[in-house]
Amino acid sequence: MTELSKLILDRIRDVPDYPKPGVLFKDITPLLADHEAFSAVVEELARLCQGCDKVVGIEARGFILAAPVAFRAGAGFVPVRKKGKLPAETFEASYDLEYGSAVIEVHRDAFAPGDRVLIVDDVLATGGTARATIELVRGAGAEVVGAAVLMELAFLRGREKLDDVDLRSLVIV
Repeated sequence: MTELSKLILDRIRDVPDYPKPGVLFKDITPLLADHEAFSAVVEELARLCQGCDKVVGIEARGFILAAPVAFRAGAGFVPVRKKGKLPAETFEASYDLEYGSAVIEVHRDAFAPGDRVLIVDDVLATGGTARATIELVRGAGAEVVGAAVLMELAFLRGREKLDDVDLRSLVIV
């Protein structure tokens, strides 16, 4: 285990039965509250963004990581939000959830043609949201250079939906 992995894992709190019975929620708020750990995560994710024009953050906790990564990397930040949350014209993509489906959107003018984009989120679970985000970015004319997550829940096999993208996970549980 690397020093960064240990730093991260020591600051992620397990919350049993949240948001529903049987789920073990991985709470990253202790990590965010620790300047040393939060800074180390931002620095590592920014290192992965070399040559990027934009960093996409996926609603909502992805914003917390992606915005400082974009700032540190000297790139722009683009939010991908749930349907109906962005004020201007959007592109949208739908994806399946355990029970039903959802839609995410990005502003139509968020990317210039050929922009190099890193997608950042807190957790990779089943991969549905990340897959939809990749399709949104590509559909808008930008190039996805990779995806990076703080934590990957390997048992949910979300990585399989992202086999055409360079995926980096700071920790895998």
